[in-house]
This record gives sequence, C-alpha cells and structure tokens, in this order.
Amino acid sequence: MTDETIGIVGAGIVGLATGREIALRRPGTRVVVFEKEQQVSLHQTGHNSGVVHAGIYYTPGSLKADLCVRGVSLLREYCQDRALPYQEIGKLVVAVREDELGRMENLYERARNNHVPDLRRISRDEIRELEPHAGGIAALHSPRTAITDYPAIAREFAQDITGSGGEVKLGFPVTGITNVPGGIEVASGQQRVRVDRLVLCAGLHSDSVARLAQDRREPKIIPFRGEYMLLKPDRTHLVRGLIYPVPDPRYPFLGVHFTPRVDGTVEVGPNAVLALAREGYRLGRISPRDLLGLAAYPGSWRMAAQHWRTGVKEYRGSLSTAAFMKDAGQYVPGVGAKDVVRGGAGVRAQALDRDGTLVDDFRIHQVGRITAVRNAPSPAATASMAIAEHIVTAVFDA
Repeated sequence: MTDETIGIVGAGIVGLATGREIALRRPGTRVVVFEKEQQVSLHQTGHNSGVVHAGIYYTPGSLKADLCVRGVSLLREYCQDRALPYQEIGKLVVAVREDELGRMENLYERARNNHVPDLRRISRDEIRELEPHAGGIAALHSPRTAITDYPAIAREFAQDITGSGGEVKLGFPVTGITNVPGGIEVASGQQRVRVDRLVLCAGLHSDSVARLAQDRREPKIIPFRGEYMLLKPDRTHLVRGLIYPVPDPRYPFLGVHFTPRVDGTVEVGPNAVLALAREGYRLGRISPRDLLGLAAYPGSWRMAAQHWRTGVKEYRGSLSTAAFMKDAGQYVPGVGAKDVVRGGAGVRAQALDRDGTLVDDFRIHQVGRITAVRNAPSPAATASMAIAEHIVTAVFDA
C-alpha cells in the first residue's frame, strides 16, 4: 500500500489506461487525471476508426510491434469482461499491381516475426470468396483483426480510475509544471495541484506540454488531418471486412482503406494532409500560433522537401471527392464519388525529428519524476493497455 498521488496529463485512451494500470498495480495510490476538455477522449481517441490492429506492419522488436501484440490480447479480454464491442471481422491487405507483391511478401515476413495469429497469403480467387466485390491480384488475410469502440473503452477506463478513489479533473488545461520539494506542482491558471510523480499523455499537445516539464524540444508534433468518406447506406453491403492497400514503407500512414464500424457504417479513408492547427478537423481551421510553430521548425522544411509531391496528391483528394475515391476504387471496383458522402475527420499527432524524419516508433522520455509520452501514433489505441504496463514499469521499477 502507498499514499502517493500520481498525476496524468491527458484523458485520451493512453492516459486513462495508464491511470487505470497504476490504480490496479499499486493499491492505495491516488490517480489524478488532468484534462483540458469537458469530456474524456475528445481528440485522437474520439476520432479513431475503431480498428484493433493485429501487428502486421511494425518492425519486429520495436515498441510498436511488441506493445501492439500484447495490447490486442489485453484489449480483447477487457472488452469481453465489460461487454464492450469487439468484432473480429478480419482484414485484407490487398496488392493491386505486380510491383506491390514484393512489399506484400515483406509484410508477411514481418507479421510472422510479430506472431500475428492465423495470417495467410491468399490468391485472387480467395479474395473474392471473402470479399466478392473487392479487387486485387493477391492479399494477406488477417482473420483476427477486429473493430471496437475506443471512446467507450476510454470512458470505462475513466470509471475504473474514479471507482478506485482517483479523480478525472475535466476543464483543467495544464499551464505550468514545476518541480517542488518531494514532488511536482501542476498548474492550470491559478489552480495548483501537487503530485508525487507525473505522466504526460497529451497527444496533439505532447511536445508543448513536455516543454513545460523541461523535456527536450524534439521531436515536434506535426498535425496531419485524416479525412473520411462514408459509403451510402445502400452501398455498405459491398464491404464485409477491413480492406487495406499495401502501404508505402516511406510513410507511417496506411493509405486509404475501407473500414466497417461497429455502428454498421463503412468509412473510406483516411488521407493524410498537413493540418494548419493541432485541432484542425476542418479544412479552413487555421491556428496562427500552430502555423508559426510549424514554419519555425527546421524539420518541417526538410520534411516538405522530401515529400511535397505526396502532399500535393493528398491535398487534391481533400478538395475533390472524385480524386479521393480514385485510389479507393482499385480495392472495391465500381465504388466511386457517387457512392459516398463526406464523413468526419481526425487529426494525427505525428512526431517529427529536426532532420525531417517522421518518427515511426513510440517514443517515451523520462525527466526525473516525470514520464513524457512524446510519440504514440497508431496503433496506440490498440496497444493502450500494454503501453500503460510499459509506462508503469518504467515509472516505478526503473
């Protein structure tokens, strides 16, 4: 039993999973979650597509690979225990051109090294058996890939925290973090809360909050907006499971894909366009402060020099439904602009190093009594419970 107070900045799924793990592993510890919004899971978690990734894409031995695979089993068990949605609808990673077959084979070997269950290569005819309306010449089939409701899971985590005697302080934007004798003072305007240790899970604001804690400046968060189309209700029958392209290994994005949701809708997307605000869910949303921060960071210009052609293509899809659906139509032939309506959008907190490199793996820093999660992109929701285990071990057992 302990009488410590542990603070968590950020009530997204990673922050809430971490608070829950602390309460479970260290009975008597009081957890306080600080969240600037008036509800939990409003940003990345609330705009998540709901996919529970099986671990196909990630470099063997990386934190992403290890924590994703571990996280799937934890999440499945938790959803079953709490009667939360968890549907193993399966995924196809589809090659539509001969020149993608080598990359698909590399994915297969990577997934085998990550112990992805029941994964197999399938032929054109086998694709049609699983997805009668899909295109492609070959695919990887991951039957255990699932969909869920991450905001519902996050709300359940929050209840676990409060049920153990902790607190989720909503409407508490953190404006100051100060080391004081024997602990840390967390400020929001004139409010002050003292904690013994602090974990930063601030998502889209992870770099700016980390700077309050005197962590290093890099990596910087670059916001990428991912926009979705929705299949019209009379077209959702064309897609049974998840249909993904073979991803481009140069980017940490998976490409436009078809995603059934637990509510019965089917999303098409996302693209990946540079957002001009950290919370820039709409095309016209611009934050001068965020834009100035992008322009002042050398890594932004180096990234642009390397990837501007891809950026132009992504913006074309953002402005034109026909352009957006052109690539998607390769995977479900016959589906085009007439079959979709504009859906929602999310913003991904993508970490960028000073040399212009898009950070691929999870990145977690330790600064004295403060643990800063600096990069936690997809599959962070899938891996959230395993990330929580990793953080709590680092905080208390290091």
